[in-house]
Parts: sequence; C-alpha cells; structure tokens
Amino acid sequence: MNKNVKRALIILGFVLLLVPLGLLTDAPAWGEWDNDFYQKTLGFVPKGIAQAKEFIHPLLPDYSLPGTNDVVGYYISAIIGSVLIFGIFYLIGKTIAKKHDNN
Repeated sequence: MNKNVKRALIILGFVLLLVPLGLLTDAPAWGEWDNDFYQKTLGFVPKGIAQAKEFIHPLLPDYSLPGTNDVVGYYISAIIGSVLIFGIFYLIGKTIAKKHDNN
C-alpha cells in the first residue's frame, strides 16, 4: 500500500472517530439545512432550494437505517459516506496519476 494512501486512511479513521460529535448538538450540520432554517435565518427560502426538495432523495434520510437505533445508523451512514467519498477521490487520483505518468 502506498505511503500516501496509508496516511489518508489514518486521517479517514480519525475523522470517523469524531462522528459522535455530530450527535452532541441540535444544530444542523453545515449545508444540511432544511427550508425552515432558511426561512428563519434569511427570512425566505431561495426558490432553487425550495424546488430541489422535489428532486433530491437521500439514500439514508436523517442518517438512519431502518431497524437500527439512531447512533448505529449515524455511524453506518458516516462509514458508507466516507468510504464512497474516499473511493471516488482515490479513483480520480489514480486516473490523474496514470495520465501524468503517460506524459
């Protein structure tokens, strides 16, 4: 395993250890605001955001999985999301590195 990949996996593991911090607050996570938040903060709901609700259907709504308690579902959601994001960026990095090596 590449040294940089090992570092990235260590950082990813550390970030996953921090997941419970998100359970300590009632405030929504950055960027995960609902229309009520916009209405309260801005005084209106931007039109595009109001319309986006019709088209966006999260895979794991409210970070929960049917049949699990909230904490377990939250952790599983965090792991799935982290692995997906890590995998996407890993593949992008490999593709860029491969193109760089060919030049």
